[in-house]
Amino acid sequence: MTSTLYHEGNRIFQDEFGSRRLSDRLEELSRSQFTDEDKNFIENCIYFFIATADASGRPDCSFKGGASGFVRVTGPSELAFPDYDGNGMFKSLGNLVVNPHVGMLFIAMHGTPRRLRINGKARIDRDDTLLTETVGAQLIVRVKADVIFPNCPRYIPSMTLNEASIYVPHAGVPPVEPAWKGFDCFNDVVPPRRKPRSD
Repeated sequence: MTSTLYHEGNRIFQDEFGSRRLSDRLEELSRSQFTDEDKNFIENCIYFFIATADASGRPDCSFKGGASGFVRVTGPSELAFPDYDGNGMFKSLGNLVVNPHVGMLFIAMHGTPRRLRINGKARIDRDDTLLTETVGAQLIVRVKADVIFPNCPRYIPSMTLNEASIYVPHAGVPPVEPAWKGFDCFNDVVPPRRKPRSD
């Protein structure tokens, strides 16, 4: 059987630990289209992690957060999320320009633990129609999922969500600037915040 999810490096360890048949079964359960349950989980997440790589394959991983609904499933195999004001390094977006492949991890660490993984290809559209309806968005990233699969949540700790970040954009609320932008080592190089199109 030819695998689309695994390569020879994965197979070496699957064979060493006797998990090839289990891995094949998990691949059979993977999908390329979102279920209603996937959509509900994703659109209720207030954070996720995204892995990108540059043109040479050097990896980077980033945390993305927002209000519930900041990530939207926009098609059978597509989701979209906003890029908010950050530290100005543009590590993730810069990588997407030279290498569109992404790995995404949606994870619930409060309430019922759950993980959902998505591997696919991303694109950035500076004129995306979602820009005008997404509070605080600088850009919109759309990801076409190649493979969607659940991941065992057994090692997720039981945590309590105390409060949302004060930096999450909200309609009609001026953005809160993080303290680090005023530090002496940064305050002369921080660019002015761009006015989002939804304002």
